[in-house]
Amino acid sequence: MAQVKGNTPPQSTSQQPSVFKVVLLGSSSVGKSSLAFRFIKNDFKEILPTLGCAFFTQMMEIDGCVLKLEIWDTAGQEKYHSVCHIYFRGANAALLVYDIANKDSFHRAQKWWKELENEFQPEEIVVILVGNKTDLEDSREVTLEEGKAFAESNKLLFMETSAKLNYQVSEAFTAVAHELLRREQNGGQAQRKNPAVDLKEKARAGKSRCCLD
Repeated sequence: MAQVKGNTPPQSTSQQPSVFKVVLLGSSSVGKSSLAFRFIKNDFKEILPTLGCAFFTQMMEIDGCVLKLEIWDTAGQEKYHSVCHIYFRGANAALLVYDIANKDSFHRAQKWWKELENEFQPEEIVVILVGNKTDLEDSREVTLEEGKAFAESNKLLFMETSAKLNYQVSEAFTAVAHELLRREQNGGQAQRKNPAVDLKEKARAGKSRCCLD
């Protein structure tokens, strides 16, 4: 499993970070890995499809609070579907990503939401619906209004992004971080450090790796 470390918080702080597990879910080629890479490295690469899962970490400081996001980038191919279920267990937040130029990917994101509903109670997980690839506006198949309507009807956060153009990528992750902090401070969501993965179950599902070249 590939691991990419993000930025570290300011050296002056000695505060222990709040650790949150964040999963990226969606169809293959919607840009999940590119969103993570843009957020972590502020760079864009045409990345090969993720196999199994890739793991990233990113430190953030918001309103004087230090957060560590453990970002799990799951594979979008159908054959890895069961593996993805292993990785989103114990998640604090999820980004449901679709390609605005691919209507099928929007429907797939909606199916992922139904699966999250079956796995989590409403206050257990922060979910943001992300319409990626706004750079493909001329080929758009999912309108802004469609994405916003589905998010509002299910009480999800919503944002359109472009990993390629660096449009609203950090804003999407920051919106999730703000909501995680709000819920933690209100006692609505317990902090989970070092989210566990059943390694035996993972092994039965098959080895995973990620290409980040």
